[in-house]
Amino acid sequence: MKKFVLRAVAILLLLNLIFPLAACGGAEDDVTTIRIGVALYKQDDTFISLVSQELEKYAMEKEAELGIKINLYISDGNGSQSAQNEQIDRFLDRGYDIICVNVVDRTAAAVLIDKAQNAEVPIIFFNREPVYEDMMRWHNVYYVGSDGAGSGVLQGQIILNAIENGTVIDRNGDGVLQYVMLEGEPGHQDALLRTENSVRVLTASGIAVEKLAGDSANWQRGQALEKMRTWLRDMGESIELVIANNDDMALGAIDACTELEMAVEDMPFIVGVDATPPALIALQDGTLKGTVLNDAEGQAHAMINLSCALAFDEPISAAVELVDGNYIWLPYVTVTLDNIEDFLEEE
Repeated sequence: MKKFVLRAVAILLLLNLIFPLAACGGAEDDVTTIRIGVALYKQDDTFISLVSQELEKYAMEKEAELGIKINLYISDGNGSQSAQNEQIDRFLDRGYDIICVNVVDRTAAAVLIDKAQNAEVPIIFFNREPVYEDMMRWHNVYYVGSDGAGSGVLQGQIILNAIENGTVIDRNGDGVLQYVMLEGEPGHQDALLRTENSVRVLTASGIAVEKLAGDSANWQRGQALEKMRTWLRDMGESIELVIANNDDMALGAIDACTELEMAVEDMPFIVGVDATPPALIALQDGTLKGTVLNDAEGQAHAMINLSCALAFDEPISAAVELVDGNYIWLPYVTVTLDNIEDFLEEE
């Protein structure tokens, strides 16, 4: 009898150990998982790298907030549209819930949209905007980004405000600002709009300008260094102003000036776009005169929030603010030495 009781107690103890473990395993299996495939045009782009980091960071925060699991798979197209197409095919073949695309070639968006529609998987483009006609191909196509024209306008205003506050940019005193333009990728809508609108603000305000040179540096610091090195060799002190479509190219222009051991006060007035951490450092040391915040954090948060709403079939309007049904626009913000502390605190 005693042996029977001891055996029964042992069995009960064993069952108490087994069932809690089984319950825990079942709860874990029941956790909702969202799989998001993220296709980047080029991961070594400074701004895109920031967006990628913010996506991973915010996904972890969202997991804790909602008690879910978010699996992010981030792929690098390395500037190849065909490679990116294959990456998106893999996402769809593996049953991902949402696809986010920083498309290499915006004219290729229609093909990607058709693939996503056939698989009934929502697709979110970001930072490189497809043409409007492609955005209208399907109701589950979205774009997250900022208006390229706005960043150009703010660049122009940085220059204009500096002149109005007494900064001497017209160093030769001829009443004309001689400038060079470092442009982004040919055909990219942001490059076109920033190039056009930055100068338009100046001319609309009665500032006379003369374009000495302009060329594409494809958003790359190294390419901008090479362009600026050539321009400084050919035109030297005639260059009073450098307008760069992004910060990496502005930093390339600064690198070329630094190579010549130019003092900060002898460098041209240089402006960029993105407000990346390296640009903020250049702003602090005076080599960069201004930049425009392109909100990497805001883009990442919008994509994760939108993805969760789509995956759970919840009202999108509760997660993000849509414009014209498909667009999420984030505002640009001017960053100069006057307000840089606000942005350093966020880094």
